[in-house]
Amino acid sequence: MKGSRPKSSTEYVREFRERMRGEGFVKKDVWILPEHAQELAAVERRLRKSPEEMGVRSDSSESGGWTVRSLHTALVETLPVQSGSVGLEVVEGTEPSLHLVMREHGDLPVFIAVSGEQIIVESLMWPVEDVIDPATFNLHVLRTHKVLPLSTMGIEVIGGVACYIMFGLLDTHSSMANVVFEIETLAENVLSAAEAYRPYLRPAAFATQVPG
Repeated sequence: MKGSRPKSSTEYVREFRERMRGEGFVKKDVWILPEHAQELAAVERRLRKSPEEMGVRSDSSESGGWTVRSLHTALVETLPVQSGSVGLEVVEGTEPSLHLVMREHGDLPVFIAVSGEQIIVESLMWPVEDVIDPATFNLHVLRTHKVLPLSTMGIEVIGGVACYIMFGLLDTHSSMANVVFEIETLAENVLSAAEAYRPYLRPAAFATQVPG
């Protein structure tokens, strides 16, 4: 809606929880060493569905590396897109990108762009103004970011508003299986971060819609 701010990641957390409960999943807390976070994330995804259900090609992209167009063509063939659990479209512009809707993660939007030899996978977290004390929060993020495998947080201006984003990077010659893994890992990390960093956010971050 014009004049309204996009939903923040905290809202997607709520929708994600409702969806997971509706599908019969249960949340379990575990205690591990930080360096095992990536392994745990992979195990969790395997316990939700078998590797065969991923339906991704294991081969690498063409010799020239992935482009937005070739990524779109390959992603269309994956089971998550074909089953409807992931929405996919090309966003046209000077530099085209991909817009994915992660329906199993509360309809979380994820964007993919290709720049040089890198594939950039990113998602909006929340506006900087929604953080109570940005300096304290930024320090905390720097101290804890290692628990979010394959993802990094940064600040980017979106629609004229400074926002926190989460992103991951891949080489353009990565296999499609690794691209899909990065997408799902990022979506998981956005939801995990929204829960973990909630105490640092103002109540406005949890509103369903805020007039611009």
